[in-house]
Amino acid sequence: MKMLHIETGRHLYGGALQVYYLIKGLKSYDCRNVLVCPIESKIAKAAQQHAHLYAIPLAGDMDFRFIVHLYRIIRKEKPDLIHIHSRRGADVWGALAAKMANRPVIITRRVDNPEKPIIAQLKYRLCNRVIAISKGIQNVLLKAGVPAEKLVCVHSAVDTDIFSKACDRKWFLREFGLSSGNKIVGVVAQLIERKGHRYLFKAVPGIMARFPDIVFIMFGKGPLKNQLHRIAIEQGLANNIRFAGFRDDLDRILPCLDLLVHPALMEGLGVSLLQAAACGVPIVASRVGGIPEIVHDGLNGYLVAPGAPDELATKIISLLQDPLLIKKIATEGPKFIEKYFSIDKMVRGNFEVYKEILNR
Repeated sequence: MKMLHIETGRHLYGGALQVYYLIKGLKSYDCRNVLVCPIESKIAKAAQQHAHLYAIPLAGDMDFRFIVHLYRIIRKEKPDLIHIHSRRGADVWGALAAKMANRPVIITRRVDNPEKPIIAQLKYRLCNRVIAISKGIQNVLLKAGVPAEKLVCVHSAVDTDIFSKACDRKWFLREFGLSSGNKIVGVVAQLIERKGHRYLFKAVPGIMARFPDIVFIMFGKGPLKNQLHRIAIEQGLANNIRFAGFRDDLDRILPCLDLLVHPALMEGLGVSLLQAAACGVPIVASRVGGIPEIVHDGLNGYLVAPGAPDELATKIISLLQDPLLIKKIATEGPKFIEKYFSIDKMVRGNFEVYKEILNR
């Protein structure tokens, strides 16, 4: 089976990291992989030993040259099936190029942004299947009128071998200027509106009343950085809220957190939640999108209503002062992730979709 994968992400996290896991894992199913990605993207370097690589120029979502490059590559490689892993124009251009070359095509959908029915139906009309990475995303597409027979859910995965390390406490405290008496809560998310940081900020004073030395560390970049900095200063929280930017060593950081909080208003699934749960770190997260498929009350954390700072504060306090539950989560949380979100399970799920389409 020869697969042609299209991934337009430039960094090796999120969707691009899932594509890397998939391409690497498909080799055990005797699949030959071809990868089309932008020039100088991180996945190009990482995946070159697992796929025949085409690194091509990509100026943006509406770069019409992309379809020309794709069509030529498809005609040359003659893959059995084309798997498009990105939006940003790739879903439209890729599907058109695949149909021009008379090849079946799959699109993976990773976000739960609502779609206008007419847009969704036009966008996915050309594909044979849409793989949603969560039931939450699958439901969004169903509501937009995408036919149920086109939809299948295959969850994203986490490398449980990497995210099972013990905490190097001395390094962690030194790296972030913390003391052993601090309770440490992490937020791993882009600094954008739909990640809900401002609702956590509203909850912080109530949490500090119970844990005065608590520190919240914001991991991630985004356009709201300056605004969130200003809010923290105006509310007198600058000593308790810190901004650490983007980090590529979360496997070293997450095991040292007392808690991970994800107050998102929308979320397709939440890979950082998978990573934290694999580490045995308790989670408090919003009941939106695909998050309830990861976080289960009492098993690996608590769910709260989105945009509800009082409930957020209550659950964070409840978890931090419950050492028995924290101990249970450290044991049971990783088992749950290994069972339902392993790389092997994700690769096998995608491969079953490939077989089903090609057998037709």
